[in-house]
Amino acid sequence: MVTGELKSKIDSLWEIFWTGGLTNPLDVIEQMTYLMFIRDLDDSDNVHAKEAAMLGLPYQSVFAKKAQVGERTIDGSQLKWSVFHDFPAPKMYNTVQEWVFPFIKELHGNKESAYSKYMGDAIFKIPTPLMLDKIVTAMDGIYDQMAQLKAADTRGDVYEYLLSKIATAGVNGQFRTPRHIIRMMVDLMAPRADEVVCDPACGTSGFLVAVSEYLKENHKQEVFFNRQNKDHCMNHMFHGFDMDRTMLRIGAMNMMTHGVDNPFIEYRDSLSDQNPDKEKYSLILANPPFKGSLDYDTVSSDLLKVCKTKKTELLFLALFLRMLKVGGRCACIVPDGVLFGSSTAHKAIRKELVEGNRLEAVISMPSGVFKPYAGVSTAILIFTKTGHGGTDKVWFYDMKADGYSLDDKRSATKENDIPDIIARFHHLDAEADRQRTEQSFFVPKQEIKENDYDLSINKYKKTEYVAVTYPPTHEIMAQLRELETEIGQNMDELEKMLQG
Repeated sequence: MVTGELKSKIDSLWEIFWTGGLTNPLDVIEQMTYLMFIRDLDDSDNVHAKEAAMLGLPYQSVFAKKAQVGERTIDGSQLKWSVFHDFPAPKMYNTVQEWVFPFIKELHGNKESAYSKYMGDAIFKIPTPLMLDKIVTAMDGIYDQMAQLKAADTRGDVYEYLLSKIATAGVNGQFRTPRHIIRMMVDLMAPRADEVVCDPACGTSGFLVAVSEYLKENHKQEVFFNRQNKDHCMNHMFHGFDMDRTMLRIGAMNMMTHGVDNPFIEYRDSLSDQNPDKEKYSLILANPPFKGSLDYDTVSSDLLKVCKTKKTELLFLALFLRMLKVGGRCACIVPDGVLFGSSTAHKAIRKELVEGNRLEAVISMPSGVFKPYAGVSTAILIFTKTGHGGTDKVWFYDMKADGYSLDDKRSATKENDIPDIIARFHHLDAEADRQRTEQSFFVPKQEIKENDYDLSINKYKKTEYVAVTYPPTHEIMAQLRELETEIGQNMDELEKMLQG
């Protein structure tokens, strides 16, 4: 969450755009995103150069001595944020408008890449040199503040806060999933170097970025020192679809800044016939829209065969099963209603997960996880596509705390079940003897079947009732009489004092 001084600095930056004439929130976010990308490009280029030097690997800076912009060749160092931010306002404005912006639009040589697709129609809209100068100074202040906070993904939190300023945000459920929840899901799935990963409702590519970060931290040698694996990671591993071009543009830049050169990020209605993907992916991570508007006529007919419904959250589950290879795994966020809904479609998709595939885990999350944007109760479903069953028993976990207060402020707290969830999930053999009164436990498939495939944890959890012994009623009445007498005496004394 963005709070305190960082929040006020972002608000001040927003005010600069607003007073300068850019009043469409989407325009503001786009222009901010471009400038953040330009600054991040400078930072990440320095980091990659240092890493290459340490590892003794060759590295070609994106700001080569001579940079090509269209048909013109210029000194690449002039395009670095750390250089042009010291220019006088008119020179800075001309440099950014005439050189830097065209440079980032043409940065990716492959015209078919996600980056090129969504940067092709990008427009520099900041109207005056003075306004750009103010914005650059304000953004330097924001980055200084972000560096002081040293949080894992402050920039992701900044995106989330910016998105909250769009009045229409959330109509299609397009809120950024909190970074720590994304990271928990990635840690639970433990991606490998050979994965083909997809998020069919990718937004700003949060899940895809988290997978690339996980691989860097846990499989660096295997991925980045093996030519074949590195090529797979850069060009074939990551796939993301969305119906919002602004989100796709942010997502493509986000991936590139995190070192993934060529993700396959595409404008696509994942639920429609324009999505032909079947048995293609080994891992799906997603937080699909729960209440998205849906054109029922365009929904792919093979999804409607699994569950005939207009509810996007159910259709996305059917979609995940179709898109996964046999043996492919999925971790996705669903609203609580999916777990216990009594409609034919609800029961059909749950039955398909339990009987037709291998449902492994249901992690119930508290309703405050998505505050302040939404108060809906959610759960994480983890399953493997088998196509022929395989569910023996399902592991349930009742998450009570995620490291933040569950109110709108979302302040950091000591209570945090996430490390425990990850540790227990990776050692399920030690979970077999847990009682239903504990925070996690197994439920046999047969019991789930007998309960109409209900997957809500409260259906199976047992509460321990501690017997409380109360004194007999005549004793309680005697105590009440004594209290009544004492109150009367005190009232008499108070009355005397007032009269005296």
